[in-house]
Amino acid sequence: MSGSSTTEATGHGASDGGRPVVVITGPSGAGKGTLIRALLERVPELELAVSATTRLKRAGEEEGRDYYFLSDGDFAARVARGEFLEHVTYVSGQRYGTLCAEVERIGAAGRVAVLELETEGALNVAEALSGAVTIFVTAPLRELERRLRERATESAGEIGERLDLAESQLRQAGLFDHVVENDELERAVSDLAGIVRAELDGAGSMARS
Repeated sequence: MSGSSTTEATGHGASDGGRPVVVITGPSGAGKGTLIRALLERVPELELAVSATTRLKRAGEEEGRDYYFLSDGDFAARVARGEFLEHVTYVSGQRYGTLCAEVERIGAAGRVAVLELETEGALNVAEALSGAVTIFVTAPLRELERRLRERATESAGEIGERLDLAESQLRQAGLFDHVVENDELERAVSDLAGIVRAELDGAGSMARS
């Protein structure tokens, strides 16, 4: 998702009785998606929360698997009712957000929700949910630039804008509970899985005490 955005936290607490919510964030090109896919394989009790969006469904996408596709009116009504944990509006006018009901659904199934969010959205969720565990995925700026250019899906100007944003986001790393540097994939996956496992074990011990 490209372009500037405004992010808000609007929902009520959605954590399930002390069950943590894992929030993973970081700049474009940091490899969040790759790490999350590997994390889900290593820690089977995790489940990636499906976001809601107002953009049109693309070929091959499925409702409830890729996104919850909402009309502009439905999205706005849900925002007004406080049904979103967080939501963002991009300059394109497209809206994305995490429904409280999605996090609650995952918790009710005995699983732990994983949210992949922009940095501002992640900070908003951390403020809204006492059980949120925030993890910032980073990489050297030169490596971020290389990865963005390899994607070849954006213009040079758009890549420059993303790099400027990445620099700003990298300065926010200290605001999150944990930082994982993704400069070597296997080590980064191990670090991430270790952090999450320790947080889940700690939450379980607190729940039993």
